[in-house]
Amino acid sequence: MKLKTLILATAFAAALPSVVYAQGIVKGADQGIRQGTDDAGPVGGIVGGVVGGVVGGVNGLLGIDERPRFHEYVVEQHPEDYTYDRPVAVGTELPGTVTYYDVPEKYGRAHEYKYAVVNHRTVLVDPRTHRVVEVLDN
Repeated sequence: MKLKTLILATAFAAALPSVVYAQGIVKGADQGIRQGTDDAGPVGGIVGGVVGGVVGGVNGLLGIDERPRFHEYVVEQHPEDYTYDRPVAVGTELPGTVTYYDVPEKYGRAHEYKYAVVNHRTVLVDPRTHRVVEVLDN
């Protein structure tokens, strides 16, 4: 059964580039597969691929046109910059001690998330898990 699941997951992952490459799912799935395999073997790779694909699909909440406007908004708000001693990337789980701020409704789907400034970079964060879903270049 595990081999069949692994083959199915591999076939699914192979089909993804032509269907959803631009949405970030492939990169997220690839990273999840590698991390899951390193942590828990083949089954972990399958689970990691699914989770990574979801996180990658969320990435891109702010469109190209909205990013400069959102950056200006963040600068105007003067949020606290949290210094974190680890690399910050999509999927990083931040500690609860980070100050999280609301995203205004005018930014569409991104409104469902919070933002924080970590190591001089603005990040969008899932408020339930504190996982980074998008890193915005400042």
